[in-house]
Amino acid sequence: MTDILEADSYALWIRRTLSRARSAGGRIVPLFDSSVPEPADLLTAAVARAFAAPVTDRYVSAFSGGNPHVVAHLKRRYGVAADQVLCTTGATAALSMLYRALLRPGQRIAVETPGFDLFGGIAALHGIAADTFPRPAPDFALDLDRLAAAIRPATRMVVVSNLHNPSSAVIPHDQLVALARFAEERDLLVVVDEVYGDYADAATRPCAAASLSPHFVTISSLTKIFGLSSLRCGWIVGDAGVVARVRALADRFEFGVSNLSHAAAALVLDDAATFTARTHRVIDAARPVAAAAFADWQADGLIAGDLPRFGCVAFPRLVGVEDTAGFAEWLGERSGVVVAPGEYFGAPGHIRIGFAQPPALLAAGLDALGEGLRVWRADPQRRRARG
Repeated sequence: MTDILEADSYALWIRRTLSRARSAGGRIVPLFDSSVPEPADLLTAAVARAFAAPVTDRYVSAFSGGNPHVVAHLKRRYGVAADQVLCTTGATAALSMLYRALLRPGQRIAVETPGFDLFGGIAALHGIAADTFPRPAPDFALDLDRLAAAIRPATRMVVVSNLHNPSSAVIPHDQLVALARFAEERDLLVVVDEVYGDYADAATRPCAAASLSPHFVTISSLTKIFGLSSLRCGWIVGDAGVVARVRALADRFEFGVSNLSHAAAALVLDDAATFTARTHRVIDAARPVAAAAFADWQADGLIAGDLPRFGCVAFPRLVGVEDTAGFAEWLGERSGVVVAPGEYFGAPGHIRIGFAQPPALLAAGLDALGEGLRVWRADPQRRRARG
């Protein structure tokens, strides 16, 4: 465990990078952000209305069974019974609880690469080894033959994301159905991280993974589609027997679900249409700006990879840039533009760009990124020094 805690991670890199940028006193352009900006105005108004006298009935204990109003929303959203829903303090906590409740040291999981580093990192903290299977550029598709090659006798769980983090690629519905059959034949549990899933339209993503098979578990939260990481409201949805095992662990050891945060979450879900409409306005305004930048960069041979159809993040390859961690650090120091290097997702040479920003700020950040790419590629001495 000591080695794991001492190892570098994406979260540590972001904290270091932001600390340096703030110390320098310059402007930060957060193109590493992986969600829409927090809707502080909508959240403030909802809380002000609800906590004026009389205080909203959404403010109830979440200690036993979660906030009942949040649970009721999730039951309707997923078309499940209450015993198939477990509220958590975010999607990351949900994943940790699944590992602790359902796996034992010595067992293994299979995780996608490129992918979110915490999928494997959290497992390692609990003595669970993670094998990887590739979802390669440019389309980052899920290939069941590649997955099958990663399965070992001790493998008990597969972890994937849909939309894919970091690329926003969609796993098509028919492929999810095929993955369900794959899991059932091998008696595997598949955890599908769907925190970005609601960015896809209903035709592309007609249902949550958990509705397809008792071997599927969905985890999600309010963080990405609503931009509300501050509420720390996540959930697990799955087969009642699987959720019961996780609930048994939660009832013994988890005391972190906040009554106040989950009351605010219930208020958000009461008015979900307003919050999601705001999210789509942000994306609709930002997407043309990002698309124009991608087109220019592609024409100049600076990147490979398209802007994804859905989502708020993209994961292009930087042509001629192998040390993307070095490039990202240099870019941040030079211009205040912070992008997420692919090294932390298992794909050096790529960067993750979050483009859900106000158009003017986004345009300035993308312009600085494009200029930085041209300068970096034109100076081989810098590349050698960084490499």
